[in-house]
Amino acid sequence: MMRMLARLLAVLNSETHPGQISLGFCFAMVAGFTPLMSLHNLLVLLLVLVIRVNLSAFLLGLPVWSGLAFGLDPLFHRVGLAVLTNGSLASLWTSLYNSTLWRLEHFNNSIVMGSLLVSLLAFAPLYVLSNLAIRRYRAHVLAWVEKTRVMQLLKASRFYSLYQSFSGMGGGL
Repeated sequence: MMRMLARLLAVLNSETHPGQISLGFCFAMVAGFTPLMSLHNLLVLLLVLVIRVNLSAFLLGLPVWSGLAFGLDPLFHRVGLAVLTNGSLASLWTSLYNSTLWRLEHFNNSIVMGSLLVSLLAFAPLYVLSNLAIRRYRAHVLAWVEKTRVMQLLKASRFYSLYQSFSGMGGGL
């Protein structure tokens, strides 16, 4: 747990653009909420690797969202069941089920359908909120930590310059 927290702080404190970190968390939500071995998760993984997304944020968010998904499964089931049993969509579901590709997606499972719909609906709001939270964290909390006397003493030490040279963050010996 402490290791994950340290990695999260490393991601938040990095010079990565907040939008890239937010996208990593959002794609992790889609992959974490839905069953891992789904076709749409292959698409999510492809997008994570092709688009400029912070891979560390994706990998850190995946177990968090997967853990939350277990608690939210009853909600996913209700949402998916409501969509799948909607009479006006019956012909759509029948035609999709007759296609092999959609059958492999397992969209006819209420939890798969519900978790996919909920994650897609929450994608944009989560992106905006996490982007805002990262920007506020960097502007207020990180700025405050940088100004503390302990941090200034640490930055003035030889240890910090060694740390910077080995971590590739700049600075030198």
